[in-house]
Amino acid sequence: MIRSRALLRPAPVALFLALIALAGCQPGTGTQGPATADLAADVIRPPSPFDPLPKGGPGECWAADVTPAVFETVTEQVLVTEAQRDAAGNLIAPPVYSSEAHQRVVKEREAVHFRTPCPDQMTVAFVATLQRALKARGYYMAPVSGTMDAATAESIRRFQEPLGLDSPTLSLRAARALGIVTTDLDEIQ
Repeated sequence: MIRSRALLRPAPVALFLALIALAGCQPGTGTQGPATADLAADVIRPPSPFDPLPKGGPGECWAADVTPAVFETVTEQVLVTEAQRDAAGNLIAPPVYSSEAHQRVVKEREAVHFRTPCPDQMTVAFVATLQRALKARGYYMAPVSGTMDAATAESIRRFQEPLGLDSPTLSLRAARALGIVTTDLDEIQ
């Protein structure tokens, strides 16, 4: 019996596709948040959530979202009746307290408008690259599917939130920070 051993070499096409797939997966800082400029720089805060989106130039798309309000609940013990004591100072009845809770607004709800990749760019391949980039940074744990699902949207929100944009819609600045869209030369500092 003659046995032969063939050397397995990666096909040039497969190697090229693997390099493209990894292009969006730059080393990140894990779940601590990306090392990039504040996403809030591209955010417009209109006076009303019903204001129209800004008119962008050709190939410029905008999205709108409402960031949620943040509330804090404070619980206090309030004295209802004081302690009762006899003439000698001995305790007859202990004091009675009740719990009262109230909320206060820490951060108001606000409408935001921001640049985003255009819908024609949100292809299956683009979303899969987005998922891989988020996965490489520890934000996306589901399998890469190329589908913009709830897990992907939540991963986008978690990536953008520490950078000043609490939205599940991908902003153009976040896409650039992830390395999955090009950056204009005039934006490089």
